[in-house]
Amino acid sequence: MDSKHIFGGVVAAFLFGFVVLYSSRGRENIKASEKNRSKKTLKSSGNGVCRSNFAGNTDVIIVGAGVAGSALAYALAKDGWRVQVIERDLTEPDRIVGELLHAGGLIKLAELGLQDCLDGIDSQIVFSFAAVHKDGKRTAISYPANASGRGFHNGRFIQKLREKAASLPNVKLEQGTVTSLVEENGTIKGVLYKTKAGQELATSASLTVVCDGCFSNLRRNLCNPKIEVPSYFVGLVLENYNLPYANRAYFILKDTIVIAYPVSSNEIRCLVDVPGSKQPPIANGETARYLKTVVAPQMPPELYNAFICAIDKGNIRTMPNRIMPASPYPTPGAFMIGDSLNMRHAVTGGGMTVGLSDVVLLRDLLRPLNDLSNGAAICKYLESFYILRKPTSFAINTLASTLHTVFSSSDQDPSRKEMKEAFFNYLSLGGAFSEGLMALLSGLNPDPWSLVFHCFAMLAYAVGRLLLPFPTPKRMCIAAKLILVGSGIIFPILKAEGIRATFLPATMPAYCRTPPVQSIDDRETGYVWFDSNTRGNNVFILLRL
Repeated sequence: MDSKHIFGGVVAAFLFGFVVLYSSRGRENIKASEKNRSKKTLKSSGNGVCRSNFAGNTDVIIVGAGVAGSALAYALAKDGWRVQVIERDLTEPDRIVGELLHAGGLIKLAELGLQDCLDGIDSQIVFSFAAVHKDGKRTAISYPANASGRGFHNGRFIQKLREKAASLPNVKLEQGTVTSLVEENGTIKGVLYKTKAGQELATSASLTVVCDGCFSNLRRNLCNPKIEVPSYFVGLVLENYNLPYANRAYFILKDTIVIAYPVSSNEIRCLVDVPGSKQPPIANGETARYLKTVVAPQMPPELYNAFICAIDKGNIRTMPNRIMPASPYPTPGAFMIGDSLNMRHAVTGGGMTVGLSDVVLLRDLLRPLNDLSNGAAICKYLESFYILRKPTSFAINTLASTLHTVFSSSDQDPSRKEMKEAFFNYLSLGGAFSEGLMALLSGLNPDPWSLVFHCFAMLAYAVGRLLLPFPTPKRMCIAAKLILVGSGIIFPILKAEGIRATFLPATMPAYCRTPPVQSIDDRETGYVWFDSNTRGNNVFILLRL
C-alpha cells in the first residue's frame, strides 16, 4: 500500500490518539476501583450461603435459560441468592446463531467460573479471520495479544450451562412458559407461568430478571421495543472441506456477505446474509437456487465444494437479523438483560459477548446487597446498569451495524463502492488498525472513543485514497459524497445508542448510584457488617453482636 494513500488515516489517528489515551486512563482507574469493590464486598456476603431477608423461598426469578439466563442463575446462586429459573423448553436447542464466542466473551465466561462449559462439546479455538473481498483479495485479521475465540454448537453449550447452574442447591430449574408478570402497586412481585403438563402456577420473588432472548414476549411490559429486521441469515453446515489454515473463521465481503466459522472438529457453520425484511422462501427451492447461482461463485475455493454439497443435502435454515436499541422502563421488581433488552446485527457474532458482559455487571451490582425486597430502592440503584453497560454494547453494536450497512450496499453508487474498498483496505493495513477494530468487535477493548478514532481514521483513509496524489473535480465530488454517506451511517447509530450516556457517562445521574445501605448478618461469627459503599470507595463497619 502506497504511504500517500494512508496519509489521511495516519493524521486522523495521530489527532485522536491523544483523546483515546486520556479517556482510557480514566476508565482504567474506574475499572480498578470497581475490581477492589467487588473483592471487598465478597467478605460480607459469604459464597453459597442464602443471605436474603425476603420471606419467600426465592430471591430472584430468571425467565429464560439460554446463555445469559443460565449464566446469571449460576453467578447469583454462587453469591448466595436463591434462584428460580423458568425455561420454555429444556431440550437441547437447535439454532444457527449464537455459535461464536469472541475473545472478550471468553474472558467474561471465565470471570463467571463457567469456562469449563466449553469442555466436552467439541468446541473449536478461533485465532483469526480471513477477510475475503472481490478479485481474490484477502487478508488475515487476528485477535490482539494472542487472544482467541471459540466456535461450538449452540445447543451443546447451553445444555452445559444449564447443567452447571442446576448443580447448585439454591437453583431451581424448571420447564414452563411464562405468560405474564405479576404486578402489585406498581412493583413486579413475580410471574404467572404454565408448566409442561399445562398447569397454571404463580411464583414470587423480590426480583424478576427477563432474559428470554430475541423473541421475548415480556419485553413490551418493560421497554419500548423498536425492532428493525434489515436482513435474514440463511444457515448451512459445511462438511468434508480442506482448509489451508486451521482455527480460522471467514468474513466473505463480496456482493453478498457470508460468515463461516468452525463449530466442531468436522463442521463449519456458514451464514449467508440475504437483505430485506422478508423471510427467504425455502420450500419452493428458490433459496437453494439463489445460493448455487449467486452465492456459491463468491465462496473461497477451499469452501466451494463443501458449500455446494451442503445445499444439495437440503438442511437449509433461516433466522432474522434483528436490531433493537436498549430503551428500558425502570420498573421496580423487574429487570432485563441480553437480547431481551438489546439486539444488534449478528454479522459480527457479538451477541453472546454482550449478554455475558451484562451478566457480570449485574452480578457485581447485586453483590453489595443482601436484601432485594425494597423494589423501588433496588430499581433506582440498578439504573446505573444501563449506563455502565454502554461501552461494551456500543462498540459491538456500532461495528456490527456499520459493517453490514457498508458491505450490503450496492456498488452502483461510486461513493459506496469506494467506502467498501476503503473499509477492506483499512483492515488489510494490519497492526493497530486491524487489531484495534478486532479488539472493539470482540469486546476486548470496550472503549467508545477508540471506536470514534477508528471511524474517523477510516473515513480519512477513504478520502485520502480518492484525493491523493492528484485530486480531480470528479474525485472531490465522490469524496464529499463519501463523507455524507459515512456520516449518514454512523450518526444515526450514535443517536440510537445515546451520545451522552456513551461518551459522557459521568454526567448521567444514574452513573453514580450508591447501593442502598443494608446490614449483612453473618450469623456464624456473630458480627454485622454495615456497608456504605460508594463508587470506588468502600467503608465496612464491623460490630460485635
